[in-house]
This record gives sequence, C-alpha cells and structure tokens, in this order.
Amino acid sequence: MNSVPTPIFDYAPQRRAKPAPFLPMSRAEMAALGWDECDIILVTGDCYIDHPSFGMALVGRLLEAQGFRVGIIAQPEWDSAEPYKTLGKPRLFFGITAGNMDSMINRYTADKRPRSDDAYTPDAVAGRRPDRAVTVYSQRCREAFPGVQIMVGSIEASLRRIAQYDYWSDKVRQSAIVYAKADILLYGNAERALVEVAHRANAGEKLKDMRDIRGTAFMSSHGWMPARDWAVLDSTTVDTPGRVEAHPDPYAMEEEKQAGAACETGAAPDAPKPIRLVSKAERLAAKQAERQKTVVRIPAYEAVAHDPVLYAHASRTLHLESNPGNARALVQQHGERDVWMNAPPVPLTTPEMDYVYGLQYARNPHPSYGKAHIPAWEMIRFSINIMRGCFGGCTFCSITEHEGRIIQSRSEKSILTEIEEIRDKTDGFKGHISDLGGPTANMYRLACKDEKIEQSCRRLSCVYPGICENLNTDHSHLIQLYRKARAIPGVKKITIGSGLRYDIAVESPEYIKELVTHHVSGYLKIAPEHTEDAPLSKMMKPGIGAFENFKRLFEKYSKEAGKQQYLIPYFIAAHPGTADEDMLNLALWLKKNNFKPDQVQAFTPTPMALATTMWHTRRNPLKKLGRSSEKVDVIRDGYRRKLHKAFLRFHDPENWPILREALINMGRADLIGNAPQHLIPREAPGERRSHAAPRGSQPVAQVAAKPRVPAGQRKIVLPGQGKGKKTSGKARSGR
Repeated sequence: MNSVPTPIFDYAPQRRAKPAPFLPMSRAEMAALGWDECDIILVTGDCYIDHPSFGMALVGRLLEAQGFRVGIIAQPEWDSAEPYKTLGKPRLFFGITAGNMDSMINRYTADKRPRSDDAYTPDAVAGRRPDRAVTVYSQRCREAFPGVQIMVGSIEASLRRIAQYDYWSDKVRQSAIVYAKADILLYGNAERALVEVAHRANAGEKLKDMRDIRGTAFMSSHGWMPARDWAVLDSTTVDTPGRVEAHPDPYAMEEEKQAGAACETGAAPDAPKPIRLVSKAERLAAKQAERQKTVVRIPAYEAVAHDPVLYAHASRTLHLESNPGNARALVQQHGERDVWMNAPPVPLTTPEMDYVYGLQYARNPHPSYGKAHIPAWEMIRFSINIMRGCFGGCTFCSITEHEGRIIQSRSEKSILTEIEEIRDKTDGFKGHISDLGGPTANMYRLACKDEKIEQSCRRLSCVYPGICENLNTDHSHLIQLYRKARAIPGVKKITIGSGLRYDIAVESPEYIKELVTHHVSGYLKIAPEHTEDAPLSKMMKPGIGAFENFKRLFEKYSKEAGKQQYLIPYFIAAHPGTADEDMLNLALWLKKNNFKPDQVQAFTPTPMALATTMWHTRRNPLKKLGRSSEKVDVIRDGYRRKLHKAFLRFHDPENWPILREALINMGRADLIGNAPQHLIPREAPGERRSHAAPRGSQPVAQVAAKPRVPAGQRKIVLPGQGKGKKTSGKARSGR
C-alpha cells in the first residue's frame, strides 16, 4: 500500500513480442501466433471489440504490453463448461467480467422486463449473457478446470464488492466474491492492481495470498489482520445509527497483555511522564500512518440484510471511505468469514493514462463478427476518451463509485495522436470525431487547487450543495484542446457526445461559447433531472437556476454564431424523495419552457448507489443516520411510477386519463381544460378511462398533501446526468 506506487509502465519487460492484430479467440488464432497456451484468459459478457472504450480490449492490450499471452472468450454460452475450454487452461488465471455494464442492467428495464436488444452484441441480439454473469462465468471456469485461479473485476464486480441491495430479486445479496468463489476481486480503475497481480502471479504467488494490493477485495478468516500493529474500528462508533449490539473486540486480550507488560517493567500506569513537544507535521504524519493501518468494520451481511438502518449506515460508511488520499480498508463479515476490501486504488497519472490509451489497438470488432451491426461500437468508433472519474457524486449514478471522484486526464499530445490514428486507421472515417469526452465532457484536467486538501477531503461531492471554493473550474485546457483538435488535417468536425456538468460550465462562459460555436450539431443533451428541491436534494444535483443560466448562455452564443440549436433535457421519474406534487411542478415547468420529452426513464436502483440505499431503506444516507432520522418517500408501486412518467410526457394523449384522475385527487382540476394555461385537455367524448389507481395503492391526494416550501424559498438542486454521461447504457448506468 505504498503512497507512491510503481508506475504501471515500469513493470513492462524490456523486450516484448510485437502486438497481435487481435487477441486470440480460438486455438487456430493461438497457433498462428505460435502459442501453445495462454498466460491469462479473459472471459467477458460483451463481444470483443479491440478499442480502448471496451474494457476487455484495454485490459487485454495492457497485459499484452506487459509481456503476457492473453486470450479472450467473449459471450460464451453458460449451460455447460465446454465453451470455457476453448483456449485451454490459462497458465496463471482467468479474468472474469460481465462486460461494460452490470449484467442485470444490461438485460432488464427499470420495470424488470427483459430488454429486446443488447448494444454490446453482434446484431444487437438480446440474451447473450446470463443474469449475474460474473458469478456464472466463474462457476463454469472452475467446472472446466478445477483448481484454476479466478480473478473477477469490471463494473459488476466493482459495484457488488460488499453486501448490496439487488433490485431484481428485491433482497440484499452477499458480495460478488462470495458467490463467484473468486480468489481476488478488483474494483474501480483496476489497471494498477491488475499489472501487479499478473506479475506477482507470474513469479509464483497465489492470487488468494495477495492481500496488500490497493483496489482489491478478498475473503479471509473472521478477524484476520495483516499484522499485529493493525487496529480495527467499529464503524458504528464513528457514525452511530442508533442502538446497536456491542461488537467483541478481537484485540482486547492483546491490549490487556500489553498493559500487563507495562506493569512488569515497573512503570506505574499513572506515573508522571516527561512532556515532549510534537510538531504539527509529526502529528499529521502519525495520524496518517495510523489510518493506513486501521480497518473499519462495517455491519455484517446478516445484519444489513435485515436492518434497513444498518444497511444505510454501511452504505454511508463505504462512500465516506472512498477518497484514496484518506480512505481506510473496510471489512464486512459474511457468515463465518470476512470480505476484506483494501483502500481504493490510487488514480492513474497522466503519463500512465497516456500509456494505457497509447497501446496498439486494432480499433475494430474481431473479424469473426463479419459485417454484423454492433450498436455500441457504431456509437463510439470515432470517439475518444479524454478523462475518467467524476466529482459530481450524483446519488443515482454508479460512475463515481466505480471510477472515483478524482479526475484522471490524458495529455493533449496523447489525445491529438489518437485523433490522427482514427483518421489514418479506422475504416469509414469521413472527418467527424463524434466525441472528446468521458463520464463528463467538461471535467478535463479539473482538480482540487491543493493536493493536501484533496487528500484529506471527506465530501461526497465537489459541486454540491455548491461548487467547492477549492475546486479549480478553469476550462482553458479544454478550450485549447478543442482548438488544436479542429486544426488537425482531415478533421472536418468535432462534436461533444458526452454530457456536460452545466453548473461548472457556467463558471467559464468562454468554454460555453467555444462549445456552442464549434462543437454542437443542432442538439446538445443536458440533464437537469428535476426542478424541485425535494428530489434534487436526494440526487445531490444543483438547482434549476444553474440550468437556466446555462440555457441563457447557450442560446446567446448560438445566436451570435448564427446557428439555430436546441437543448435536449433529461429528467428522472420516480426518484426517491419525489412527491407527486414535485412531478406536477416539473410538468408545469416543462410546459412553460416548451419542452416535450420524448424518451423518459423511471429511476432504476443500481448496486451500491446512494439513491438505491434510499430506495431500499427509506433512509437518507447523505446525513448522519439514527433510528428516528429522516424517512424518504420511495415510489415503489406500479401506479405511482407510471404516474410520474406520465407527468414527464404530459403532452402524450395516452397519459391524459391517468393525469386527469391524479389532478382531480390532488385538488388541481383547474389544470384540466383546453386553454393555454391548462396542462392537459378535458376528456373528449368516447375517450376510454383505463388508468384508475389499483386497490391498495396510496391515494394520490394523501401522497401530495404534505406541506411544501413556498416556491420563492426553494433551494433547487439538479441531478447527475448534467454532469455528463453518454446516453448509452454504459455511460448512464445510474439511470
């Protein structure tokens, strides 16, 4: 757990083989490379596209650059172990991933219906991966080769590294490493851990014995500690969630022995001791050293599975222990064993990011797919990732939990070189770069003004409830990058496909002008998510005023550029903390601003997200928890979820019957009529009523009747897609 880890490129051997055109997916391809076996075999739920936006390609090329022979098994059938024998037994280990998305989100809609397509599969065929793919693939690999070493990773394993609420089974499930029976789990940005694990495995060390690598999790015997000088801290003593059962301290006897030893030396416990002045630097260093050897024990799986308050407390603790600069290891008991999670990975430096993205990629799907239509590939084939991470902390989004809050940026030279490679090597390029972005397009090279402040910070967001005074919001590096990219010969157009964090963008009007003048092709997607304080405060999003400021600048600079351009806003229905009245007010705002959303989505509880904790526990983990702490309104029944979506599409005649009934129950029949001030028209002759509230559902009038803050006093806050997620499932996985 070194504070200054070895750069990943320093592990690379001095000599390595020439990169293969594609990593092998068959014995014949292995033979063509002169291989009799693979060192590492990667199993993925996505088809194999050799492009750095696809996790398995990036991981595979990184391992290849380290001198390892890497094979890929993509989207194998899972009803037998035979497909997992395709490339033989790996010399070192299998690396298992569900793909670029959690398999449950990939397979099912917010209403738990099977999806009709899969963007990461040739011809978008649905059903090519199993539910909870990490677990299933791991089981099949062990069946194929008993005793083989298993590593699990990617977003599915990362977001399920502790006991987590599973929306699709409506229960709390154990850590993914328990079900997969894996030797080690990698979470977050895993390149650094992956390279170290591979080299140590190559030196003969077992994966299950690698217990000192940041960004990893593993199973241990209950009470295991790395060394005698480590301490365990009960999380409930730091953030007490009300009355809890006392936890036995496994070190109590050791402390008694130490006290006894002190007495044996003749030193009386209360004897006067000489005074020694300790400098502030020494105190800070001692405190940091102590934290590095402290593990925080969160409530056990058996406790959080049945106690909503303890679940919310465990979730809050994990998020508070997420800054690599000060986070401590976490441990959670599962049955008779512990799941131990080392501190989060140290973010990649700019040279390391350049190294990873500068590897030799074919930048095309594997030839075995022929001319198949692969939607995810077609969307990103001419796009470039310029950064990772997000400091927005939106509660419904999984990006921060997976990629971290510290922005990791590539150098300008690396990005411009990749544009030239796309121009020269990618089939079908006609001069249009479709994106220079990432999770958030305009967080490139933004960071805390002081590294020491950043390392000690415990905030869940750098921009909520307002932009931190220590955050650098200078967009000049990004503006310069845009200008240099446009000047590359052969590049005719560059558009920004990733979403923007508009509350930061308004801090730099020059950036908005640059964006609007040169990088918007008619429409720009933006995500205010809501207009009302109650839901926005549960999303940790800025107020609608920030969106309106951005909209004003967007329209101003569009007009100056002589362009007619439009914003496409995204909103979330049925998010925790949203009353029916909030959705009505949002609908009225949409009508007033002449927005008619076409595609709307209801909130989907994704693993580990803070909003998912609200959904499951009806508690607010953004505040210190107690048995009597704030209860959160959760929209679970089908009628209310349907109603909330209907408010977003108030202009759709299919939604008028359910909206009329709701407005009457809410005492707002004044909004029904055929005049401009009305939200929806009166019922037409012969119109069918079909959306009555089912028996047992909560009457709308009761839901909406709680006192509201006067509109003029509302502190409005906006949700996290404004912070910039692509509309693909990969990038908007929090929705």
